[in-house]
Amino acid sequence: MRKSKFFSSACLAGLIGFGFLAVSFSTQADDFTQNDLKRWEQEFMSVVMEGEKLFHSGDLGTNKVSCDQCHPNAANTHPETYPKFQQQIGRVITLSEMVNWCIQQPLEGQPLLLDDPKMVALLSYITYERRSVPLAPGKH
Repeated sequence: MRKSKFFSSACLAGLIGFGFLAVSFSTQADDFTQNDLKRWEQEFMSVVMEGEKLFHSGDLGTNKVSCDQCHPNAANTHPETYPKFQQQIGRVITLSEMVNWCIQQPLEGQPLLLDDPKMVALLSYITYERRSVPLAPGKH
C-alpha cells in the first residue's frame, strides 16, 4: 500500500511538472511580432513565385512539357480535394504523389522527394492559386 501511494504521488508530481513545462513551451511558440509575420509572408511568397516559375517551365521533365500545358495557372489541379482516390494510380494518394505522377508520366522526368525545394515550391504555388477554395478531401 505504501509503495503505490508513493508511486501515485510521484506520478502526480511528474504530470504537474510536465503541465508547467508544456504551458511554458506553448506560450513561447506563440510569441511573434508583426515583423515576424511580414518576414514569414515574404518567405512564403518567394517560394510560391519559385513554384510558379517551375510550373510554367519545361525544366521538370525531359521532353520540355510544362505543368501549365495541362493545368493553366494551376486552375484545374484541385489541391483542396486531396487526399483522394486517383484512377490513374488505383488508390488514395496525396497531392505530392499526384505531382510526382505528372512529372514521371506526361513530363517524363524523375520524381521529387517530399522535402525537395522544387516539390515544396510546386505545392506552395498550386495551393496558393486555390487559396480561397474550401477544403474538400476525397471530392471528384
